[in-house]
Order: sequence, then C-alpha cells, then structure tokens
Amino acid sequence: MIRRGDAQPVVAGLVAALVGFVGSFSVVLAGLHAVGADRAESASGLATLSIGMGVLGIVLSWRARMPLSIAWSTPGAAVLIGAGQVHGGYPAALGAFVVSGGLVVLAGLSRRFERLITAIPAPLASALLAGVLLPVCLAPARSLVAYPGLTAPMVATWLLLTRFAPRLAVPGAFAAAAAALVIDGRVHPNALSHPLLQLTVVAPTFHLGTVLSIAVPLFLVTMASQNLAGLAVLRLHGYEPRLRPVLTSTGAVSAASAPFGGHALNLAAITAGLMAGPDGGPRPERRWIAAASGGLTYIILGLFTGLATGFVAGAPPVVIESVAGLALLGALGGALRAATDDRPLRDAALATLVITASGITAAGLGAPFWGLVGGLVVLAVQRLGTTGSRATW
Repeated sequence: MIRRGDAQPVVAGLVAALVGFVGSFSVVLAGLHAVGADRAESASGLATLSIGMGVLGIVLSWRARMPLSIAWSTPGAAVLIGAGQVHGGYPAALGAFVVSGGLVVLAGLSRRFERLITAIPAPLASALLAGVLLPVCLAPARSLVAYPGLTAPMVATWLLLTRFAPRLAVPGAFAAAAAALVIDGRVHPNALSHPLLQLTVVAPTFHLGTVLSIAVPLFLVTMASQNLAGLAVLRLHGYEPRLRPVLTSTGAVSAASAPFGGHALNLAAITAGLMAGPDGGPRPERRWIAAASGGLTYIILGLFTGLATGFVAGAPPVVIESVAGLALLGALGGALRAATDDRPLRDAALATLVITASGITAAGLGAPFWGLVGGLVVLAVQRLGTTGSRATW
C-alpha cells in the first residue's frame, strides 16, 4: 500500500499533525477546564479526541483515497471557554457534546437539515465565531498584567517566530510558557510522572439551557468554520469528497466520545492545506497517505497526553488561555473579515458579534445563542417590507 516515493506525503502528514496538535491542544484543555473538567477529565478528553481523529483520518482517507484529515474543533473549544461553568456542571456539558454530535449526524443524513443550516447567512456564522474568539484572544493582555514573568517570554517568543518561522510560532509560545512554568517552580516533577493517557468516564446529563447554550453554538461553528471550510480547502486542490460519510462518522464518534470528554471532531481546515496541497506530495492521488500518516501521529500523541496536561496543571488558567488566544488570533482575523465584508449584512453580523462577545446569560442560555438570535432579529427587521430577499434567508 505504501510505495517507494511516498516519503513526502508521510513526512507532510507527520509535520501537519505535530503542528495541529501542539498549536491548539491548549485551547482544548482550556475549554474543557472552563466547563468544569478537572485535570484527569481534561486529559481524558484530549486523548479521546486525538485518538478519535487519528483513527477516523486513517479510515476515511484510505476508503476515499483522498487526504481527508480529521481534527478536533478548535473554534468549538473556544465556545466552551466562552460558556464557562454551565447549569448542571461538567456532566451537562458532556450532554451538550452528545447533542452536538447528533446534530452533525443529522446534517449528514438529511439534505433538508443541511440546507437549513447553510441557510444561515455566512457573515452571521462568522460573526458568531468572532464573538466566541474575541474574549479568548484578549487573554494575553490580561495575563501580561497578572503574570508578567510567565507571559512575557511566551508573547515575545510568539512575536519573533511569527516574523521568522510562522508555523512554529504557537508551538514555540507553548514551549516558552512551559519553560517559564518550570523555572517558576509551578510544574512539579510529580505532575509529569504519568505521561500516558488515563481515560475517565462521566455519565452525560441533559439540561435544555446548557444544550442551547453549548450544543447549538458548538454545532454551528464546527460546521461553518471547520467542516465547510475543510471541504472548501479540499475542493481548492481538486478533491470532491462525499460529505455524508464524513459528517455521519465524525458526528457519531463525537457523540460516542463525549462521556470521555471529547467535544467535537470534524474535517481539518487549517492543516488540510498541508496534506491536500503540493506539500502533500507531487501526485494528488497519493496524498491520502499524508492524512493517514497524520492520523497515525495523532494516535501516538494521544497516548502521551498525560505529559501535556502535566505542564498545564500548575499554570494559572489565564496563562493557558493566553496560549490559546495567541493560537486563535489568525482565526479571529479571518472571522472578523468574513463577518464585515458583506455590507447589507454588516449590522446583523455586528449585532451577533457584540452580543456573543458580551458573555451574557439570560433565561439559562449563554451569549452565543443570544448572539445568533439577535443577529437574525436585526436581519429580519432590516428586511421588513423588502422584496427579492436572498435565498439564504
């Protein structure tokens, strides 16, 4: 199956997986911690996601003979950071993960449901994502004031690497933060004594307010900013995958992994370009090997998640959120641009953004839900009495 001359896609998959994991695992840990997971539960969620996306990436790529790389939903983890402690605690958050995964399966099975979701104007979906990301991206500024000794080396490293080695900027920032934590004595050797994964199981519970506050925004940003974006990247490089098996499999595995702490799996969007493009090898029909190689790398990394969480355990939460904020700055810029490019929809998109970023909770429902509702209300009012409205709304 692997032939002579396949070294380039194998290496491309290895590099893409390392960059994807190291560049965003702190976002996942911060998100799980925000909704009430302890250290063991956060490590379990990280391991489950990593192994799940590795197995799915290998299976889907091999069956389709396309570079169908799978990733955890980094914007979805940002949704969790914004949601914070929810009614019903961590078990209720896991219930929301189950519902979100079920919605993805439904989207894959029902063309009508898929059309309903895609009917939400893209600028509003981008504004929802931007509103979720904005508070997270403010964390480096807060952390610089509260913990300058821990944060300044991280920010300085990130700034230098964005100039000279952009792909290493976020991993380098985490390495600098980890070194600062060790020097400051916040990482005890005992915290690193269990490097291998240790899974924990928590029975999900279901609370309507938590489902609406977490599951719906998690589903929307995962679909809009990950699955649809990942599909666009694949099409850009000449691949036309069937979306149904991707959605049904990632949604089902997401729901099944929820008791272990997994929040959402989806098509890779950012690292997909490394595997589906020329970096994945000179022969497009063999680039599926890059996604399979990346999947194997994710599985191996998932087996050693205890080491990653050991470094994070002794850090103040805002410091870890700072790493996440730096990792998500590019995503925030893209979301802001997409949210404001369409002039007729700009007011509705801005309403969605500011309500989502406000962090409000009303009637047990979180800000992302009310942000989307607010944006749709503004859009509906602006279109009162108009004819020839766009088909997307």
